[in-house]
Amino acid sequence: MSTSSTAGDGPAAAARVGTVAVVAHQKKTLGGGLDALRAELAGAVEQLIWYEVPKSRKAPKKVRKALRKGAELVFVWGGDGMVQRCADALAGSGTAMAIVPAGTANLFAANLGIPEDLPEAVRIGLHGRRRALDLGRVNGEHFAVMAGAGFDGDLIREADRTLKGKLGRLAYMWTGLRHVRGELVRTRITVDGADWFDGDASCVLFGNVGTITGGIPAFDDARPDDGCLEVGVSTADGAVDWARTLGRMAAGRSEESPFVRITRGRRIKVRLAAPRTYELDGGARGETTRLKVRVVPGALTVCCPGPVS
Repeated sequence: MSTSSTAGDGPAAAARVGTVAVVAHQKKTLGGGLDALRAELAGAVEQLIWYEVPKSRKAPKKVRKALRKGAELVFVWGGDGMVQRCADALAGSGTAMAIVPAGTANLFAANLGIPEDLPEAVRIGLHGRRRALDLGRVNGEHFAVMAGAGFDGDLIREADRTLKGKLGRLAYMWTGLRHVRGELVRTRITVDGADWFDGDASCVLFGNVGTITGGIPAFDDARPDDGCLEVGVSTADGAVDWARTLGRMAAGRSEESPFVRITRGRRIKVRLAAPRTYELDGGARGETTRLKVRVVPGALTVCCPGPVS
């Protein structure tokens, strides 16, 4: 990444970063808002490319446009859905992503230690450590935090944008209560070519980091740079089973639940006897009976807290 300093700035002046793009969700807020973000970046970069989108699904087109214009760093303003859309477009490009966690759910940023503080998030983006992190890929689309089908997909599909805006994480709990009696579906799962699960299940999850939807620490040992994905399947059926399961997960003891099995792998295939909704990073994608999931090691460079390495 090119840097320079203006003559007369003095030895203490921070080097300016080269071509930087901002891809921002217009409806998300943090600190002083997008005007404050522009002000933070104005004197710190050589060239600023600026895009705003009304919905996260419109972000990938802007990311690709920024890459064609030579962006060396892309600031993403929004929550996990926005980050996922941009990560999918940036995967394999080598261009770094800086996250400004301005969304309702900012789980990827939280897992990486990026605070919901505008000036500090900008500082990390411009001068923090660059880490090559894994992404998951399900049915052709990348995810950064998690993906899932069944109970989890139904829960997220029902937690619509209005409800999430009013209740935040409570929205997930609210809608979850409406689905705890969801049906069990015959589920077959292979992990790295070997049969792993064959039975009735209410939920299948794939995790790239430890803390997932609703701030639940579902995967105790997950790391976004270990070249693997965590795989979990739940057989919980009904309110009592799910209360026990979520209680164990909230306490960081997922593997102790009698209704949960967890393993780790690189390539996972799931076959469902009936169509179930699946989701990526908090965004519902529709119904399917098959999931093809794999890890993509080092697919995304992310600006993280810590010194430049």
